Amino acid sequence: MRVATDIGGTFTDLVYVDDNGKVGVAKSHTTPPNFEQGVIDVIEKSGIDQQDIETFIHGTTVIINALTERKGVKTGLITTKGFRDVIEIARGNRPDLFNVRYKKPVPFVERYLRQEVEERLNQKGEVITPLNINQITELIEYFKKEQVEALAVSYLHAYKNPEHEQQTVELIQQLWPEVAVTASHEVTKEWREYERTNTAVLNSYVKPIASSYINRLNNKLVENDADSFNYIMQSNGGTTTFEQAKKTPINMVESGPVAGIYGAAYLGEIIGEKNVIAFDIGGTTAKCSLISNGEVKVSTDYYIEKDDLNAGYPIKSPVVDIVEIGNGGGSIAWIDEGGSLKVGPHSAGAVPGPVAYGQGGTEPTTTDANLLTGRLSPENFDYQVNLESVKQAIHDKVSKVYGLTEEEGALGIIRIANANMLNALKLISVRKGYDPRDFTLVAFGGGGSMHAPALARDLGVKKVVVPVASSVFSAWGMLMTDLRHDYIQTYINRLQDIDLSELNNEWNKLESQAKEQYAEENVKEEEIVFNRFVDMRYSGQEHTVKVPLAGGVINGETITDVIALFHELHEQSFTFKLVEAQTEIVNLHLTAFGSVQKPELQKLEVENRPLESALKETRNVFYENEGWVPTKVYHRDLLVPGMKIEGPAIVEEPTATTVFYTGQTLSVDAYGNLLIELEVQ
Repeated sequence: MRVATDIGGTFTDLVYVDDNGKVGVAKSHTTPPNFEQGVIDVIEKSGIDQQDIETFIHGTTVIINALTERKGVKTGLITTKGFRDVIEIARGNRPDLFNVRYKKPVPFVERYLRQEVEERLNQKGEVITPLNINQITELIEYFKKEQVEALAVSYLHAYKNPEHEQQTVELIQQLWPEVAVTASHEVTKEWREYERTNTAVLNSYVKPIASSYINRLNNKLVENDADSFNYIMQSNGGTTTFEQAKKTPINMVESGPVAGIYGAAYLGEIIGEKNVIAFDIGGTTAKCSLISNGEVKVSTDYYIEKDDLNAGYPIKSPVVDIVEIGNGGGSIAWIDEGGSLKVGPHSAGAVPGPVAYGQGGTEPTTTDANLLTGRLSPENFDYQVNLESVKQAIHDKVSKVYGLTEEEGALGIIRIANANMLNALKLISVRKGYDPRDFTLVAFGGGGSMHAPALARDLGVKKVVVPVASSVFSAWGMLMTDLRHDYIQTYINRLQDIDLSELNNEWNKLESQAKEQYAEENVKEEEIVFNRFVDMRYSGQEHTVKVPLAGGVINGETITDVIALFHELHEQSFTFKLVEAQTEIVNLHLTAFGSVQKPELQKLEVENRPLESALKETRNVFYENEGWVPTKVYHRDLLVPGMKIEGPAIVEEPTATTVFYTGQTLSVDAYGNLLIELEVQ
C-alpha cells in the first residue's frame, strides 16, 4: 500500500490506499518537539501493518519551524572579497514605504561569521581572479575555533560558473568532513546576489536539523519493520527521496501545505473543474492557492516572515504560489489597544489547544466560537467538552467588552476570522487579475468546509467542493503527486535576435542534468516528463512573468508563439502590454517529473435511499441576523450520490463539519465529494 503522512501545527494526518483502491484515513495529535513520534502514533492509530507499506510519503513543518523559531545551528558564510555584507544590506524596497516602524531583517549569520575570500568571476562566468585556496584553509580553522556547525559558500556570479564554489566545498569536505556545507549553486542557479546568498545560508542553517529529523524518522520506520521507498514532499509540489531532502532541506520549507494544492488540481481534473481555488484551513493557519486551467503556479519569489512591518527573508527555490495567514481552528481571539476584536495570528496549537479541549487553554479560539454557536458538536471532540468554560472564556475576553451575549461574541469571532480568510482569497484571485466567479472552491483541512460556503457566498464563487477525506486532504494530495525536480538557469537574452542553436543546447543541458539525477533515484528515463517555462520581461523592466514554452526543438515559430503569450500574461498580471517593445528571457525553468503510479478514485455504488436515512439530529445553530435556528444535521458517511439537501444544514463526519446556508444546495457526486452550489437568482 501507499501511505502519506502530513504534520500540521495541531494534528498529524495519515491517508493510505491499498492495491484494491481502498482508501483509509487517520488523525492524531502532533507531538512537538519529537514530531517523528506523531507519525508513528498516527500509523499505529490507522491499524495498518507497517510491513505492507510499499511507498511512504511525508510532509513536514520541521524546516519552517526551525527557521521561524530560530532553532537552526550556528552558521558561517564564505563569500567573495568585498561582499560579506550583501545579506545585511539586503534590498531597499520596503513593504510599506511610509511605515516608520519598519525594521530591516537581521541576517541569520552575524558579521564576525561572514568571511571573505579572494576570487572573482565576471557576469559571463569567466575567471578574473583565481580562487585563493590558502585563505580557505585558514578560514576552516577560524570557523572550527568559533564552533560553527554549518557553512554556506556563495560567490559572485557562481550561478553562471560554479567552479570556484565547487573547489571550495571539495576542500572543506576534505579538511572538515563533519561540518554541514551548502554552495549556492547547489540550491539555485538563478541570479540575484542577496537572494541566492540568503537561500544558501538558510539551507545550511537547517541542514543538520533536517538530517537529524529525517534519520530519526527513518530509524523509527525501520524499527517497526517497514521496508518502503521513502519520499518527502517539497515546496514545489513534488516529492524527493530522504537522501536528497537531507542535501537541500530548504526545498521543504512549505512541505505540507503544497500537497493539498496539487491534490485539489488533480481532483479538479477528475471532476471536470480546471479552474480551482484550493482552500485549506488547519488548526493554526489558513492557506489558499489559485489553479488556472489546471496549472499550479510555482514561483521562486518566496519569502518567510514578510508582513507590513518586515521585509522578510527571500528563499530562491521553487515554491507553489500560496498565501498563508495565521487563522485556523486554534487561532486566538483578542482585543487590541484600540479596542478592536482580532483573531490570530497567535494559535493555541495542539498544546494547550482551544478552551473546549479542557487541556489548560484559557483563550477563546475560532473552534470555541464554532462550538458555542452550534456549528460544532461536543461529541466530535477527542476530549470531554465543558461548554460552560467555553462560554465563560468568550464572555470574559470578548462579549463583556462590547456588551454582547456569549453567542453574539462567538459569532463576532467567526465573522472576523472569515474576513481575514476572505482577504487572503482576494489576494490570490482578484488582486492577480482573476475573477473568482470563474472558479470552483475546493475546501479541505479540518476547518475548510466549516468556513468555505460562507466565504464563497461573499466572494461570488458559485460552487464549493468538499472532497472525500477533506480533513486529511493534504496527505491525500501526496499520494497523487509525482517525483519532481526544478532546474532554473539564468540566461539573459533578447528574444528578437536570440541564437536558437545555443538556446536549444541550454535546454538539452538542463534535461541531461535531470536525467542524471533521476538515474541516481532509480527512475527510468521513459518515466520522466519535462515541462518548460521561461521567465520573460520587457527590456528595461525589473520583474518577470513566467511563460510556458513548448517542448521539442525550438524554432522561429516557437519564439513567435511565446512572445504573443507573454504579452497576454503580462497584461493579465499588470493590466498593460507593450506590443512594440523588445522582449527578453531572464531564466530558463525546466520542471522534470518522475511519474509514479497513482491510486484510482473509486466511484460509489448508487443506492436508492431516502435522505432521512442520513439524518442525525436537528440542532439549534446561531446565525447572523436570524439568531438561533433549528438546523438539520446529516451523517456524511450515510449520504449517497443523488441526494440533495437545501441549506441551512450541516453535514458531519468524524474530523470535519460542513456548514452551508440559505440559498445554497448540497449534493453528492459519484465519488462521494460534497458539491455545494449557490442558487442563481
